[in-house]
Amino acid sequence: MLEHFFQPRSIAVIGAAREEYKLGHGILKNILQYGFPGKVYPINPKADSILGLKAYPSVKVVEDSVELAVLVLPAELCLQAIDECGQKGIDSAVIISGGFKESGREGAERERELSRLARNHRIRVIGPNCLGVINTYQRLNATFAANPPPRGDIAFFSQSGAICTAILDWAQTQHMGFSKFVSMGNNMDISEVDLLEAFADDPECRVILGYIEGIKDGRAFMEVARRVTRKKPVIIIKSGSTGAGARAVSSHTGSLAGSDNAFRAAFKQSGVLRAETLEDLFSIAHALSTQEIPVGPRVAIFSNAGGPAILAADAVERSSLRMASFSRETVDSLRACLPPIASLYNPVDITGGVKEDIYRVAMEKVLQDEGVQGVIAINAPQAVIKGEEVARVVGELSRKFRSKTVIATFMGGPTMETAVEVLAQHQVPNYPFPERAVAVLEAMHLQRQWMERSPERPLDFSGDRRTVEEVLRKARQEGHLNLAEAEARQVIAAYGFSLPRSLLVTDKDSAIRTAQ
Repeated sequence: MLEHFFQPRSIAVIGAAREEYKLGHGILKNILQYGFPGKVYPINPKADSILGLKAYPSVKVVEDSVELAVLVLPAELCLQAIDECGQKGIDSAVIISGGFKESGREGAERERELSRLARNHRIRVIGPNCLGVINTYQRLNATFAANPPPRGDIAFFSQSGAICTAILDWAQTQHMGFSKFVSMGNNMDISEVDLLEAFADDPECRVILGYIEGIKDGRAFMEVARRVTRKKPVIIIKSGSTGAGARAVSSHTGSLAGSDNAFRAAFKQSGVLRAETLEDLFSIAHALSTQEIPVGPRVAIFSNAGGPAILAADAVERSSLRMASFSRETVDSLRACLPPIASLYNPVDITGGVKEDIYRVAMEKVLQDEGVQGVIAINAPQAVIKGEEVARVVGELSRKFRSKTVIATFMGGPTMETAVEVLAQHQVPNYPFPERAVAVLEAMHLQRQWMERSPERPLDFSGDRRTVEEVLRKARQEGHLNLAEAEARQVIAAYGFSLPRSLLVTDKDSAIRTAQ
């Protein structure tokens, strides 16, 4: 359905510019420099050529067919441009331009007209007021972000362009790879629901992430999310959860933030993992994209230091995870290979004096235990063995025991930098503190629980919307801040709820007569 956004064979950049400081120049340059394999057509009536490519005065006069248009124009020129795209037969457009509903009443009216034109021409639109789109597998960078992310299996969509640019820059140093990257902007047409559906069967996408400020169609979102989350994890961060945040959302993209409690309930009922912070979002995503989802809640803590192991055990007990109980064979095997002062039961403290070969044997014994479904490997800096040597062991064992989730907590700073690199090479997610590792493992466990639940269809509360809208309209006209009882009863009844019969009484005698 969205093939031409992510796999176009030809792109027209409408508003391509010769001046290096203009967005139209930057986007065209990014498309070319990233190595897009298809045809690219700069559209600019005042230029003969841009960046070595022939420029066209209008998309209508391009000789060949165009599958994707990228609009980088002043808002007032976008209406004509989208009309010309329709005449050319283009069915997909990314509108970078701002100046629409996020800018006030005039912009909102302009966006309504833009939407009408796009619908009439059957053009699907991402944006307006967006950063653009990236597909790392197709060498497509139709954004004004300088650095596309490393290739990976995470698909990301966002209603904030600034968050997109920050994440793209951050991903360069965090061993975080993406397949698709979409800035939605004002969400005029293509919505989070469309993107969830597109990513659901995408073989290049293993995990779906989203930053949203509002949802256009809650019912459609829940229905689609319920299907998608059975196949792959969906993790979303929802901003505007406070009064101040909700007001900022309205001025940012023109969206209504909505009730945070409603979003929280909707996410829970549709299997969406909610991240409270951007750190949560990408911590969980990194683990889900590199490790198998644990088959159960039983966790082993394997550490070279007592304090961090205890903190991890405390965090596990506070979560929905469980500390695994080792078999007698596992305990005997650990006793045979570890120093006498080592702790043989979960959490395992092998002590700081153990070398690489003993570390490998002991951790392998823990992973072999049938009662262990996930392992958190904690390593604090020690003089006896280098962190990178431990990381190599953890990485190799993680690959050997692919059915068991392995997460690392290599604590420290500069002395652990090489070790963290080694873990990344082996696709083992690392978190600097044990509590974070436990939180990530718990999120993975919740995903497993959801995927194994019997499917349920959400109750239909569509109700009599006309009645509800009329009640609310009258209440607003009369200046009510809250609904009166009679009005509230009308709304509740319109959604199919049964209510006890009630009558209005004005004094004691009428109350007695009514009750009788």
